[in-house]
This record gives sequence, structure tokens and C-alpha cells, in this order.
Amino acid sequence: MTTTVVTHQPGVVQSQVVVQVTERDWSTSLCGCFEDIGSCLCGWFCGPCFACQVSAKAGEHCCAPCCVPAAMIAIRMKVRTRLNIQGSLCNDCILETFCGPCSACQISREIDNSCNGHLM
Repeated sequence: MTTTVVTHQPGVVQSQVVVQVTERDWSTSLCGCFEDIGSCLCGWFCGPCFACQVSAKAGEHCCAPCCVPAAMIAIRMKVRTRLNIQGSLCNDCILETFCGPCSACQISREIDNSCNGHLM
């Protein structure tokens, strides 16, 4: 029995365009709460409610932060990926673990600044 491997299909060869997009920084710093005092206060004094609001802005179910372990890490990573923001999963985990309210506020401000309030 002979096996034939086709490495090139007959037909028109189309050229491929490779676009390299550089990652950018967050539009506000992690501790940029003075740019949005209302979100900062809500994030600190009503963290679970604010996390649900940020989840909805990110296009996820509003109950995800209450029902899914590490949901805010996933939401931060989703926002970073969609908006082409530099960072890493390890950095996202550390920020959400030790600076959760500030991180949620930063995510909220980024969505407001880049996507008119809702991440698609």
C-alpha cells in the first residue's frame, strides 16, 4: 500500500499578508483611581457588586465573579487580549490576588476609555 501526501493543492496561490501589532500599555495606571472616584469607591466598599458590573461590561455574565473561581483573572486576561494590552497571565493572577479592587477599577476604566463602556 502506498501513501501519497499532498503538500500543495492545485489552484490559485494567494499571497498572505502578515500584520504585526505591537502591544500597548493600559490607558490608566493600576492606582489611577482619582481618574474615576465613583468606580474606586464602589470597588473598595462594594467589591462583589462592582466585580459583577465589570464582568457585564466585559461581555460576560454578571454573576461570573460570584460563581466562577478566578473569574476576574479571566476577565482581566480577556480585556488585555481584546484590547491588545501587554501583560501576562502570571501578572494578571498576582494583581487580582493582591490588588483585586484596584485591578477591577483599572479594567473598568479601560473598557470605558477604549470601548465606550462595553467590550464586544
